Order: sequence, then structure tokens, then C-alpha cells
Amino acid sequence: MKVSILKTKSFSFAIDSINLYKKLKERQEYAISKQLLRSGTSVGANIREANNAQSAADFIHKLYISQKECDESIYWMELLKETNYINESEFSDLNFKSNEILKMLKSSILTTKEKLKK
Repeated sequence: MKVSILKTKSFSFAIDSINLYKKLKERQEYAISKQLLRSGTSVGANIREANNAQSAADFIHKLYISQKECDESIYWMELLKETNYINESEFSDLNFKSNEILKMLKSSILTTKEKLKK
């Protein structure tokens, strides 16, 4: 299943989110960076919870939460870029990673739903 790849990528994304948070604190941006820290680290936490789901429905639910957190992270990064707290290169790397995770989450959810129908 794609969960192990998701687990690895989301852990890396969480580290990137933490490191960006540290940089943004130095730039004296506290509010949005804290939101990104929370949502960026939540993506992987919910994927890990999905690995221990009690049922397929629980698995899907945890991945949906992770998907929401990932999309929220993209929103915070877009705000940081548009308000010039991060530059284009800082944004593009994280944006690429988060969109990749988002696509994988959507695919995993759809695949699991299809399996449940059978």
C-alpha cells in the first residue's frame, strides 16, 4: 500500500514545516507560522494513525483528516508567500511536496473506497 511512502514523505514534510517555522520565528512572523507548524506536522500524524485504524472506514477517515491538514498547509504557505515572509524558492519546494502528498492521499482514499465496494 502507498501508506509507507506517504509515511516517509509526510515525515519529511513535517520536518520541513518545523524548519520553516524556526526561520519564520527569526523573521518575527508568529501567527501564520504556528498554523503551518500545526497543520504540517498533523499530516503525518494522521497517516500514522491510519496505519493503526480499526477498520477500513476508520482508515479512510484518518486519511481524510490528513488530506484536510495538507490542504490547510498549502493555504498557509500561499499566505506566507503572498505576504513576502517566504520567497518563491522556499515556497515552491514545500508546495511541490505538499501537493504530491495531497495527490497520494486522494488516490489512497479512492482506492480504499473502491476496494470496499467489491
